[in-house]
Amino acid sequence: MTDWDTSKPILEIDNLSISFFTRLREIPAVMDFSCTVMPGEAMGLVGESGCGKSTVALGVMQDLGVNGRIVGGTIKFKGRDLNTMSAADLAKLRGSEIAMIYQEPMASLNPAMKIERQLMEVPMIHQNMSADQARARARQLVADVRLPDPDRILDAYPHQLSGGQQQRIVIAMALMANPALLILDEPTTALDVTVEAGIVDLVKDLGREYGTSMLFISHNLGLVMETCNRLCVMYSGEAVETGNIRDVFNHMRHPYTQALFRAIPLPGADKGSRPLRAIPGNFPLPHERPKGCNFGPRCDYFQQGLCDARDMTMAAIDGDDRHDSRCLRIDQIDWNAAWSSDKETAATQIGEVVLKMDDVRKYYEVAASSLFSGGDPKVVKANETLTFDARAGETLAIVGESGCGKSTFAKVLMGLETATSGKIMLFQENVQSTPIQQRNADTVSRLQMVFQNPFDTLNPSMTVGAQIIRALEIFGVGKSTSDREIRMLELLDLVKLPREFASRMPRQLSGGQKQRVGIARAFAGDAKLVVADEPVSALDVSVQAAVTELLMDIQRVNGTTLLFISHDLSIVRYLSDRVMVMYLGHVVELGTTDQVFAPPYHPYTEALLSAVPVADTSVAKKRIVLDGDIPSAMNPPSGCPFQTRCRWKTEVPGGLCETEMPPMRDLADGHKMKCHLSEEVLAGMEPVFTPALERAE
Repeated sequence: MTDWDTSKPILEIDNLSISFFTRLREIPAVMDFSCTVMPGEAMGLVGESGCGKSTVALGVMQDLGVNGRIVGGTIKFKGRDLNTMSAADLAKLRGSEIAMIYQEPMASLNPAMKIERQLMEVPMIHQNMSADQARARARQLVADVRLPDPDRILDAYPHQLSGGQQQRIVIAMALMANPALLILDEPTTALDVTVEAGIVDLVKDLGREYGTSMLFISHNLGLVMETCNRLCVMYSGEAVETGNIRDVFNHMRHPYTQALFRAIPLPGADKGSRPLRAIPGNFPLPHERPKGCNFGPRCDYFQQGLCDARDMTMAAIDGDDRHDSRCLRIDQIDWNAAWSSDKETAATQIGEVVLKMDDVRKYYEVAASSLFSGGDPKVVKANETLTFDARAGETLAIVGESGCGKSTFAKVLMGLETATSGKIMLFQENVQSTPIQQRNADTVSRLQMVFQNPFDTLNPSMTVGAQIIRALEIFGVGKSTSDREIRMLELLDLVKLPREFASRMPRQLSGGQKQRVGIARAFAGDAKLVVADEPVSALDVSVQAAVTELLMDIQRVNGTTLLFISHDLSIVRYLSDRVMVMYLGHVVELGTTDQVFAPPYHPYTEALLSAVPVADTSVAKKRIVLDGDIPSAMNPPSGCPFQTRCRWKTEVPGGLCETEMPPMRDLADGHKMKCHLSEEVLAGMEPVFTPALERAE
């Protein structure tokens, strides 16, 4: 980083306004936005989708496209106004002094160039570095971002690396010219929670090592708490609260910040007595913002004649470090009042077993060379010895990293694939070798799936009502068209969508509304077992809370069994009755939520829990970052599948972990674990989460 007075801001955004211009109108995306980043400081930018976080970042990069324009305010980098700089000066600045890391790493990598060449380009272009110097720096940076065997990585093409490795290369590329400011736009959204933990540690360490200032954009408050020392909360194009992380988390002074925290599952949230609370209403469209406070129509503390009378301005909070809020009623609100639900919700009654899997395996045979079909075929062991059951009205969560076999298991259960061996008893019928085409309509209607991405599961050319009616026709529900129309409207009521949505097209719906339509369609045939594959991971935290509550409400009414596939252990802890942890096709731990989230842990479960970002300053968390990637299911390690990454392996004598598959052991009532560790070692395990009334700064 070039010399700069540490008492002056690296980045100073003052009253910034950005609009996008269409043929119809001007759309104000960011208004009156101010933010200051000091040297070495990490500023987190949080808020729901559409609030303007990425637009601010693109404004700093002066990369708003043909329709975007800065219509007010200034952006100063090291005292220079970026808005008035020439295109040539901006080109020199980008990549050298200001670098940006995007959400999808492959969007930043050239698939036709080797990694070494892509990294070398940066200092050769921006610093006139020689090829030998650039090559040496590339190798150093690849080692700095903790990638194994740097020479092999440098010689690889992007498609030969995993998602986590690609993201590390993009980070290395951003740091090649040693920038003063690094902008990270949702850099870990597409990554597993264990890989995310490694990237977060990496970003923090590199920030300290290189003295880089950061603007970290995320919707994940826990991630921001672990990465940043300052925070700016955005809503509908405006900054509504900004300050030191501890000040904002512990003394929040804007109703929107408070509402965000009530919508996420912190430790202690309980689906019965302390449920999540979705933010009421919808996010305003940029050209339909209300008068006065943008958050007013959704705010618990809204006061007519005051909050809608004039534009809001940021006001300083007494006593806190550069802590400001855009709210007129700061002194009139009891910020310490605990929120509680109007009523406690009775737990769903757990009934008879509706699904029983016994020693189920799923293997795929692939040619050694898929392109030329030459050589001996290889076997991918996607699922190994799956044995468990699920009961009526129960929520069983299935967790693990990408490649652990969660989605393969779901395909086998749904009949999209048939199992290689084992027994699958579904509603007292063995469907292990019955593909979906041969299953009767009754079985198909009772077993349904809610997918991760609501955008891909709806027909864009059919109305919402027509899509639900189509499902009713297939399941044979209703004797006539009018019967099915009545049932369709009842299903819209069930998922809490207005009945007029029946005539809308999918493009007219938000992400959360589309997911509700997907849920309505899944329940069209009176589903008794629903496989929910990451159903809320593509949604904002507030919408996530609403969809989660909806699933539980329907479960209580219908007695539905929910198989909840997720990598988000915060939502799993809140939602599930039992948890099944999978690794490389194996079930490594199975038990009630309380059993799995408390010691003794399977070593893999311990690492998963440690990787979960927790947005709570009162909780201390043990930090365990897994080394290496999940092994290939085509060439799994000998012995225990987890032994190549296990920090407890040295506690097992005789190299047993490397030679023998551990047996599935019963630790307590219903708590099972596949591990060689002795009872004494397991009993001595410490909790991952502990109360921390005084967390170190």
